[in-house]
Amino acid sequence: MPEPLDQALDRLRSLLVDPSALVRAVAAGRRRGRTPAWKRAVLRPVTIKAGPRLQVELFDEHRPTARNVTWPDAAAEVDALLAEPYGNWHVETAAETIQLRVTKKGDAVVHRSPAVDGRTGDGGGHDRTKSHLLDPDDPLYDLVGGTAAKRRQVDAFLRALAAVLGDDVPDRLAVVDLGCGNAYLSFAAHRYLSRAHEVSLTGVDVRPDQRDRNTELAARLGGDLRFVAGTIADARVDEAPDVVLALHACDTATDEALARAVRWRAPYVLAAPCCHHDIAAQLRAATPAFPGLTRHGILRERFADVLTDALRAALLRLHGYRVDVVEFVDSAHTPRNLLLRARYTGATPTEAQRAEYRMLVDTWGVTPRLAVLLVDTWIPDA
Repeated sequence: MPEPLDQALDRLRSLLVDPSALVRAVAAGRRRGRTPAWKRAVLRPVTIKAGPRLQVELFDEHRPTARNVTWPDAAAEVDALLAEPYGNWHVETAAETIQLRVTKKGDAVVHRSPAVDGRTGDGGGHDRTKSHLLDPDDPLYDLVGGTAAKRRQVDAFLRALAAVLGDDVPDRLAVVDLGCGNAYLSFAAHRYLSRAHEVSLTGVDVRPDQRDRNTELAARLGGDLRFVAGTIADARVDEAPDVVLALHACDTATDEALARAVRWRAPYVLAAPCCHHDIAAQLRAATPAFPGLTRHGILRERFADVLTDALRAALLRLHGYRVDVVEFVDSAHTPRNLLLRARYTGATPTEAQRAEYRMLVDTWGVTPRLAVLLVDTWIPDA
């Protein structure tokens, strides 16, 4: 329930100036009609040669600045940041995690959850036990199921998301999940990003029953989430997104999601492909340069997986994206564990990149579905 903002900030203050309680705090976002002096502020206790300090790290449009202040001087630093019109505070203590969000009316909505096991203050140095990015006791898991395997997959996905976003992220993020299915990763992304940003999320799935189920869960969890029924290619999305997710969309559905992302020039794209039937079928009909790789069905299918995603990564680079291909969760949890992680830079493709793509398609005699979908946005030989 909303409460007066001043009272909520006063309670936060007592934690922020307590070196025995504070683990980490992040201030980000902005209140309606107001802009803080810094895009983001991070507070954490550290121990240096001179003794315990509060580290204050401030982020602007260019590069972060950091300083370490003594704890007697910490109150002034904390008061200055609490006076800034930040829209969100995320505070981790030894006992609990507090998320404070400022509403459009200027009130505070505060969510508290137990501290993640093993998360403690910095103590004698900067090392600390690795922790989950989404609290294992988060209400999301009560609704979608909180098996250990699912928690590990959520955490691995969120770490991949955090890696591609980096620190230079807008205060407000629009996220679209194309082919969202049961959407538990969509919900996890929304809850994680909402700690420090104003986030809206639209989930798209072809099945109306998934839309209805996810809409009901969204009402119970709260937040700016919307689910629509429709195809990846044609579903209505009200605004061009900052982040596009396509997680385990089958076969060429992944290509449709990537094509929409490219047309939007979405700044951030994460795609976990599933199935690769299209290229596998083309390899079966083609006369490849190395038939030993495709003669046997099992080898052809596995090679088609690799070739398909290599071509997708190459095409994204030709459309101005920096691309990493990573394993985002151990194969023991899911065999479909590859992730294309892309960030739009607008860079003009080099001749070497063009030649690399052309060599792949010519050598194997295939036409990637993504190239067909983007035929009017780029001509390989131009």
